[in-house]
Amino acid sequence: MADIPVFTLNDGTKIPSVGMGCWMGSPGGGEKVEIMCKKAIEHGYRHFDTASGYGNEQHVGKAIKESGIPRSEFYVTTKLPNTDHHDVQHAFEESFKNLDCDYIDLYLMHFPQAVIVDANTKPEDAWLSEPLPPDASPTFVETWQAMEQLLGTGKLRSIGVSNFSIKLLDQLLPRATVVPVVNQVELHPCLPSNELIAYCRSKDILPVAYSPLGQTQPVFFTEPTVTAIAQTHAATPAQVVLSWGVQRGTPVIPKSENEDRMKANITLLTLSPEEMARIDAIHKKPGMHKALTTIHVPGSNKTFGWTYEQLGWNFIEGGIVPESE
Repeated sequence: MADIPVFTLNDGTKIPSVGMGCWMGSPGGGEKVEIMCKKAIEHGYRHFDTASGYGNEQHVGKAIKESGIPRSEFYVTTKLPNTDHHDVQHAFEESFKNLDCDYIDLYLMHFPQAVIVDANTKPEDAWLSEPLPPDASPTFVETWQAMEQLLGTGKLRSIGVSNFSIKLLDQLLPRATVVPVVNQVELHPCLPSNELIAYCRSKDILPVAYSPLGQTQPVFFTEPTVTAIAQTHAATPAQVVLSWGVQRGTPVIPKSENEDRMKANITLLTLSPEEMARIDAIHKKPGMHKALTTIHVPGSNKTFGWTYEQLGWNFIEGGIVPESE
């Protein structure tokens, strides 16, 4: 097990500060995912983040089971797909069966949008189907209330949300019996989301960073501030950015199939206050305040059918943050 910090959630459970993301760029990945997870386990990873929509829960669970390491040493996250907001119990049971790892540590609402598909919709096309409007049933509040019913069965320890803004959390929390333990969102030096992080902490919700290195736009590998700090520490730019994320109090979920990068990504640095401040300021550089994931389409103000206004995200087009920010 790697020597990394562990964060305590609002229900008393603990989550490792570095996880291995299992999204392979498209649904599935099968044996590639299994091999990646087995290598990651050898290099000390104990936190694995998958989703029903990734199409590889069985292989993640198989890697964990065949490791020979006690289940209690692992932290496993999976997620409710948009297409199953109307039947949370069934979706959870499918994920539980696929992972086959005794229990699930964390079950997230992957996105707030609910999608209803008919029997003729191909699975690979389901995520692209038009979602219900925010006020149509099941709303994300109703979906959350159904998720709350999953607790106490022994199959699940914690529930949380993903891709939720302050606006949506403000709508959810007054009607929630259980406060989400985490809000997993895109976080990195180009999108530090300081206001959202402060809000989540005020509600005892831990922000968790997905795509902490960018996704198809790994700008930090050449960004001058990051590369200079990396040189000072004889480290990789990725180590600098991931260490910044953990040091600011957000678990990070990078993904890599390369063993050298796996080892580097879970070897955290201790950054000085001055280095932290320099990284904090990257998003203030011209053109650098932006999202870096493929869920943001250039020229569009929507993500999976909801506008940025409906989602409560302060973007203009394609995940770009207004310059005034």
